[in-house]
Amino acid sequence: MPTIADVVALLEQFAPTNLAEDWDNVGLVVGDGAREVQRVITCLTLTEDVADEAIAEQAQLVVTHHPLPFRPVKQLTTATPEGRVLWKLIGAGISIYSPHTALDSAAEGINHQLADGLQLVEVEPLVPADPTEASPTLGSGRCGAVLEPTNLARLAANTTKLLGIDHVRVVGDDQQPVARVAVACGSGGSFLDAAIDVGADALVTGEATFHTLLAARAAGVAMVLTGHYASERFALEKLATWLAEQPLSVTAWASRQESDPLRLIVP
Repeated sequence: MPTIADVVALLEQFAPTNLAEDWDNVGLVVGDGAREVQRVITCLTLTEDVADEAIAEQAQLVVTHHPLPFRPVKQLTTATPEGRVLWKLIGAGISIYSPHTALDSAAEGINHQLADGLQLVEVEPLVPADPTEASPTLGSGRCGAVLEPTNLARLAANTTKLLGIDHVRVVGDDQQPVARVAVACGSGGSFLDAAIDVGADALVTGEATFHTLLAARAAGVAMVLTGHYASERFALEKLATWLAEQPLSVTAWASRQESDPLRLIVP
């Protein structure tokens, strides 16, 4: 029977934790590596709905992209949503693992999957993990060229198709030419300067601040905003499929209860 440590080792081969940002909290954040594991649930964010699903489905491990806990915890009580989730899972003997920014930046991680899904070529990290490498493959974000020149409207359409969503928000004119695209999952607006530095015509990301959007418009760089959830959740579904296919023979699935907290209302 595989152990939690066995699954952790497999995950860290796929997304080495040394790729994580210094401010992050990745790895086995709650649990016992020696415990046996048969059932693994993946999710983008560990909410009470996901915790209840993990308990009901008798999972032994939750792989959550966003770490819980993220910051040091002074008190662990059921008085807060975070405390309730942790208390439930600890009481049920369920471990928690988070790959977060390590998975974002891994060679086959979320940003690579976005670039690949948009059919970008000559793809490189937007911010290399090791700038001294002649041909860096690891790092934050990705940037590459489109197969043939396109425009913002078509890039937006391709992005919605890739992520299975019905809308995106954009900065820029629909007919704005796009030859080089940067991608940064999640809250990727902070990569705008890096996208400008590498000559990207557009940045595809989950979300960005209002002032970042203004800066992009002033710089003539188009932006495609998918929403934080959509920009990352698909990769946790793929991760569950990948885990289930590995020789450890665990049952793995992406949470069926998780959903985007934002809804679109059209009056």
